[in-house]
Amino acid sequence: MRSSSSTTVKSLPLKRRLCFLLKLVCFVGSVLIFCEFLIYYVVIFQCQWPEVKGGAQVGQKETSASILKAIVLADTHLLGEIKGHWLDKLRREWQMERSFQTALWLLQPDIVFILGDVFDEGKWSSPQAWADDVRRFRKMFKCPDSTELVVVVGNHDIGFHYEMTTYKVNRFGKVFNFTSGKLLTRKGINFVLVNSVAMEGDGCAVCRASEAKLMVLSHRLNCSLQKQSHSNKRCGDVEKLPASEPILLQHYPLYRTTDAECSGEDSAPPEEKNVPFKEKYDVLSREASQKLLWWFHPRLILSGHTHSACEVLHPGRIPEISVPSFSWRNRNNPSFIMGSITPTDFSLQKCFLPYESRVFTIYCAAGALLAVLILAHVQLLTPPFYFAQRLISKHKAV
Repeated sequence: MRSSSSTTVKSLPLKRRLCFLLKLVCFVGSVLIFCEFLIYYVVIFQCQWPEVKGGAQVGQKETSASILKAIVLADTHLLGEIKGHWLDKLRREWQMERSFQTALWLLQPDIVFILGDVFDEGKWSSPQAWADDVRRFRKMFKCPDSTELVVVVGNHDIGFHYEMTTYKVNRFGKVFNFTSGKLLTRKGINFVLVNSVAMEGDGCAVCRASEAKLMVLSHRLNCSLQKQSHSNKRCGDVEKLPASEPILLQHYPLYRTTDAECSGEDSAPPEEKNVPFKEKYDVLSREASQKLLWWFHPRLILSGHTHSACEVLHPGRIPEISVPSFSWRNRNNPSFIMGSITPTDFSLQKCFLPYESRVFTIYCAAGALLAVLILAHVQLLTPPFYFAQRLISKHKAV
């Protein structure tokens, strides 16, 4: 009997240690699951589709059905084999994949637009590296059959104008079914996809082909907007499109001098706002910008490239929204645009992703609490109750 009781007493400390270890594992696991999985649901769940007035006018069901729900994001910059560290790639790609897939599940958009710079090293990629980057992209940004994915080309995908080649343009176009001057019509809404890298205006082969397609498309759209009684002979043989002013989708913003007029928590940092933009590098040239505005008279322009948010009104009160980067490598507070669009109207709303600084704060707080619990368990850190009790007993002894 004595030996049995002594064995039970000896096993108690072991059971307590195992129980404590199990609690620590559960605590660490809970923090990881929240910070790497659940936090995306908590944050994106708060985003709501904006209301728009331009739907169908008869019946709530028809009104809802006439609205195109679109998500717009930009500058994912999937890291490549040259500059991308494996740990940085693992972290950033996990963040973007979880954010994107969570947004698809919660928001269920009809269409997703990515405004260029999908890859960080597309301008340098070998065929093997390109294939690997494309494979990873398709895994991260996989969409269900109910959601269409549309990708616009950026300078990091095919290079700046001086690096751009027909091979790189065709390689990108083959994967993403992209051509400059491509028209996309959904629910009576016209979207024009522009290769803004090819708007250099120097007559290069890619530039000439791109501008020629844009001019043909401009003619079709302008003819479609004319009333039948006012249509002229030039529009007689033109295949008509829905009579809806187009929305331009491109990577480079139209010309603006700086980001000084931009506001909001995801606009450029104060030290960068007054830095002059370089034409054909940071923004399109004045000439190219005027061409696009004159050809299409768009009701909205959506662009990326600057990695920061901005809203600009161009001549004719045409709004342009610069969409910030979707990658935490470029911003502490990435976001995407949610748009409710009809043939005559649109409404946009921004949806922020989890702040990386807040995730790190949670990890730091959890790590500090974990250290305190471990030190207290091994009695290297005296719990406050016993510390106070010792002080009282010493005071009585004196």
